[in-house]
Amino acid sequence: MARGFHSIQYRLFMLFLVSMSAIVLTVSILYYNRTTVQFHEKISSLSKQNVSQTAGLFDLLLKGYDSLSKSVIGNNDLARILSNPSVDSPAVDYFNDKAITNILAAVFLSKEDIIGIHVLTDQGKVYNYGNYGNVIDPHFAESSWYSEIKQSTGDMVWLGVYKHSIIDQVESDAVFAFGRPIFDLNNHRPVGIALFETSPQAITAAMDNLKLGAHSQVYLMSSSGSVISTTAQAWDEPWLAKLPRPADGMPVVAESDGQLVVASMLPYADWTVLSVTPDQDLNVELVETKRFLIIVGAILVMVSTLLATIFSRTISSPLKRLISEMKQVEIGNFRGSLNVTSYQEINILVASFNQMVNRIAELIERVKISSVSEKNAELHALQSQVNPHFLYNTLDMIYWMLDEKGHDRLGKVVLSLSRLFRYSSHWDEGAAVSLREEIEQTKHYLTIIVTRLEGRLTVDVDAADPWLNIPLPKMTLQPIIENAVKHGLEPLVDRPGMLRVYTKEAERHLRIMIEDNGVGMSADTRDRLNAMLSRPDGPVRREYEDEGRRGGGIGLVNLQRRIRHMYGEAYGLELRSEPNVGTTAIITVPRPITKEGGAVHGSEHSYHG
Repeated sequence: MARGFHSIQYRLFMLFLVSMSAIVLTVSILYYNRTTVQFHEKISSLSKQNVSQTAGLFDLLLKGYDSLSKSVIGNNDLARILSNPSVDSPAVDYFNDKAITNILAAVFLSKEDIIGIHVLTDQGKVYNYGNYGNVIDPHFAESSWYSEIKQSTGDMVWLGVYKHSIIDQVESDAVFAFGRPIFDLNNHRPVGIALFETSPQAITAAMDNLKLGAHSQVYLMSSSGSVISTTAQAWDEPWLAKLPRPADGMPVVAESDGQLVVASMLPYADWTVLSVTPDQDLNVELVETKRFLIIVGAILVMVSTLLATIFSRTISSPLKRLISEMKQVEIGNFRGSLNVTSYQEINILVASFNQMVNRIAELIERVKISSVSEKNAELHALQSQVNPHFLYNTLDMIYWMLDEKGHDRLGKVVLSLSRLFRYSSHWDEGAAVSLREEIEQTKHYLTIIVTRLEGRLTVDVDAADPWLNIPLPKMTLQPIIENAVKHGLEPLVDRPGMLRVYTKEAERHLRIMIEDNGVGMSADTRDRLNAMLSRPDGPVRREYEDEGRRGGGIGLVNLQRRIRHMYGEAYGLELRSEPNVGTTAIITVPRPITKEGGAVHGSEHSYHG
């Protein structure tokens, strides 16, 4: 272990790893700090903008309610009736009540969010208009809100949001209440008050707009510090008095006890709106950023470890090999030269050592040449005598061993390889096989390919039963499928690969279609290949001949020759392809005809992988 610590490989490894880790750590910390600062600046800016927009919404809303109240208290007929009440005249009272009800109804129907309008005169009369029948609290004159409105000099009194109506004992829904006194227009003396109750949905919606997180709470506070409305469960929070307040009408964004506080004035109602958000809600993005940096940092450290290992080994490995070879030479073992590709100084050292060893071993090698040649000849003779059946049996034995151990997937690959080797090794020139045998052979080949591509390829082999016995030259499908996989489907990176093998009937022909959705080929390449296939026995340029010899020496040109030799010049292979769409190889052969002269029909032979 001590020798390992002092080795050049260990020291180079530690130097590279520590340097890369320090760089990764420094960059991560600087990035995180900068991201944190920018995040808080963005939150502050967005909060100010959001609270300013919400304040504008509140002003528009409250101005609308103010205008609504003025349409009631400023109505001349209403002021006249309240200023000159009738005395002991039921008919006049009836018409006055009807007129006031019509006035209130017109105002009530002008806005959908009004719940109720109540006119309370100093003589004790009450006029109402609302959604349902009203049951007025008989002690309303003793309530604080009534005194507050009565003491007003004519300005609007914004009472706030209540859990139920403050005057109507029937109305149990939450309301936003406000009111103002009604004056005699002639001598400007108070004759009553007008109380309005509306749905608080617009108020709460504007408050919800100020929430910055799932646990944010918004408080609407009066100039006296009391809570008018809030999204929190508890209305009376002592710590609200400690929160910062806006100064000079400008929004305030500040941190307070682990919370972000955004405060703004609502000038029209002399209210203050407070948005309180826990830091944990705001730091979600920073936590995700930190987690991302930790993961990326860990990955970079692992990559640095790998690079440090590779870098240190590129220097130490040639030296270790040289030392090992020198020890072999010390005991008289002249095995040959040492092949090392490394840095220039190490290459020069190895070349000098090889030259020295070669000079020493030259005479010994001359003596050994004849005996080595003789042994090699004997070895080749033994290898040539190996029975191919031994390989089949060995592969079958491996399959059964894997099957017993439950390695079904690997067993299928070994079994397919055995069948593939057995099929291709029995080769007779001009031999014909059935489409059924070709499909079975193709299944074994595709089993290996699908396993190797690990889910990147979907295979669909679908051939109708009547055509499975038609004769074909041996090894017809595999070269085409091999080309489709190698040149069309393996380079595919933007979508899963799909390979289809199916039959298609024509009037006098049967077409065997091998279709893929691979990268395809250019029109020029497709046309050149089809031209080559149309003249398989003519002069073929070298690059085309190389193109036609894929698939173990049985290429496209060779396949075209064998199909035409079996069926004639009217049949053979044709290619259709479009770039980034795929390629279809079409093998056309004669269509079998029944004794009655009709086509054969039957079930289908399918395989999916």
